[in-house]
Amino acid sequence: MALAAHSSALSISFRGAWAQPQHSKPKLLYSIPSISISKSKSNPPLIGLVSLPYRHRKPLGIFASVSVSNPEVRTGPDDLVASILSKVTQTDGGVLLTTEEHEEVAAVAEELQKYCVNEPVKCPLIFGEWDVVYCSIPTSPGGGYRSALGRLFFKTKEMIQAIKAPDTVLNKVSIRAFGFLDGEVSLKGTLKALDDKWIQVVFEPPELRIGPILEFQYGGESEVKLQITYIDDKIRLGKGSRGSLFVFQRRS
Repeated sequence: MALAAHSSALSISFRGAWAQPQHSKPKLLYSIPSISISKSKSNPPLIGLVSLPYRHRKPLGIFASVSVSNPEVRTGPDDLVASILSKVTQTDGGVLLTTEEHEEVAAVAEELQKYCVNEPVKCPLIFGEWDVVYCSIPTSPGGGYRSALGRLFFKTKEMIQAIKAPDTVLNKVSIRAFGFLDGEVSLKGTLKALDDKWIQVVFEPPELRIGPILEFQYGGESEVKLQITYIDDKIRLGKGSRGSLFVFQRRS
């Protein structure tokens, strides 16, 4: 079971224009978005301006473009959640990402950790169904079926984790075997809180189903430990005991 600001960009652009001097006293000019002003030499477009008393005929123009990219500038959790989801969506659970892209996900997850609620293990938001949309180690969810060799024969359709009160965990990896047989690997486990951030899940032997007929249980029990590093109503982040990072997205 399992549960990453990197930079923010601010681009500000404003333009100054000037109006031809008139014999009357200076007036305040304001742009009206719904009115279209035709461009001509005698009447240039006005964009949010305040005219100044005429002194020189030399036109005054101000153009500025500022881009801020500073890792120390922290955005809010909503922006970070949107950022990390944009980085992991449609990546086959992280398999398609480069090393640099994995590092970017980790950086956002680390920033989000600063916004984690106190005692996330006790947070009721933990319950529900979650899509496993990312793991830094592809074989962590799904085991051998997600390895480089396993992916040649078993295409992952979806990975789901359901947590039901008070302590039941159900993991399911839906697959397509050999390109034409639908199947799934499922595990049922019992959750135990180790402290206010770490949980332990002991899983029963996995069950494999291929097609409408073949279904059997194999292997033995397994155990995982996971630290919940962030949780809200949209996503949950987790870090395994071996350092693997998980991103879960709540199913609608």
